[in-house]
Amino acid sequence: MIYVNQKLNFFARFYNFFLNIGSNLQSLFLFFMRVTWGHQFVLAGLEKLRNTDHVTEYFSSMGIPLAQFNAYMVSYFEIIGGACLILGFASRLITIPLIIILLTALSTAHSHLLKDVLIILDPHAFAQEIPFPYFITAMLVFTFGPGRISIDAWIKRWVEKQPRY
Repeated sequence: MIYVNQKLNFFARFYNFFLNIGSNLQSLFLFFMRVTWGHQFVLAGLEKLRNTDHVTEYFSSMGIPLAQFNAYMVSYFEIIGGACLILGFASRLITIPLIIILLTALSTAHSHLLKDVLIILDPHAFAQEIPFPYFITAMLVFTFGPGRISIDAWIKRWVEKQPRY
């Protein structure tokens, strides 16, 4: 947009310059978050798979039904989900079970922060819980998609180039 006032014109160009930088960094940021936390998901899932007996015992102590089944299910979803996040493949789809798993973890193992509205009074304590950055990453990818640096974006570009019949 071109303004008559030269100062407004300068600020509009200046502002658009930074908007373009931010827009171009968006995919890089999403890639960084996907790779960093996808890797952590894979490691957490592998650790749970190696120590399934302890995870099953822990799930049982919290009153989670079918503790052994859920221990294996969570392990495999974390491994497969983490790998999908790293690659950017089926990213939005895989974040749905990951978000459910993380909300369950936050509401069971970390429920002491949900009592007495502590999450509102002291959000810093909630943000320091282990599942929180995983949850934020899953929500970022679900909300914004995997970005341009992903298999999903490559597939989308390939499909858009195909002829329509």
